[in-house]
Amino acid sequence: MAGKGETKGKILDAAEQLFAEHGFKETSLRTITSKAGVNLASVNYHFGDKKSLVRAVLARYLEQFMPQLEQELKLLLVKDDISMEEVFACTKRPLLGLDTFRRHGASTFMQLIGRGYTDVQGHLRWFITTRYDSVLTLFTQAVIKANPSLKPEHVFWRLHFTLGAVIFTMASNVALSEIAENDFGNNVTTEDILDRLIPYLAAGVDAPANQELSLVPRDIPRSAV
Repeated sequence: MAGKGETKGKILDAAEQLFAEHGFKETSLRTITSKAGVNLASVNYHFGDKKSLVRAVLARYLEQFMPQLEQELKLLLVKDDISMEEVFACTKRPLLGLDTFRRHGASTFMQLIGRGYTDVQGHLRWFITTRYDSVLTLFTQAVIKANPSLKPEHVFWRLHFTLGAVIFTMASNVALSEIAENDFGNNVTTEDILDRLIPYLAAGVDAPANQELSLVPRDIPRSAV
């Protein structure tokens, strides 16, 4: 008979794979227990409910990623002058560490984060922003220090645009590597992708604020009414 730790691990592994592939909404607890080879009572015993299981699956990655990111940011913020590229470079070592933690860990982590938005999992975003508020605050402070001219609204939109680009790229990094190898003959690693991605993200967040379109509604032509 499997021990408590082994049973819990089986549930987490099964849930992680199914959540990443099919989303949180479309994955039932019965599907998870069937894949894990355990009964429904085991999920209730170890996690209580589906929301708690969702958080536990993502927490395995966050507990690896966030402390390393915090360390990188603290080392950067003691410098007098920092660049936006240095800010985003702080994410490189923590993300690469996820591939060491679990096979294709960075890709799976980003798939799960993406599912949290596309599946409208408000409780998951609340969990991340409250539990890791100090790290997220450090990152925002670093962004503002790198470009003090950015207003809070600029930071909000640009970091969410950035998150979208990161989620797509890193969640698809295995497929992108295969495409690059087929089309260009290059053997691309996760680190190579990050080295290409970081300057791109930094340039977008660091762009002059006057390049943004006004959010004030334009006059609607009468012919369109």
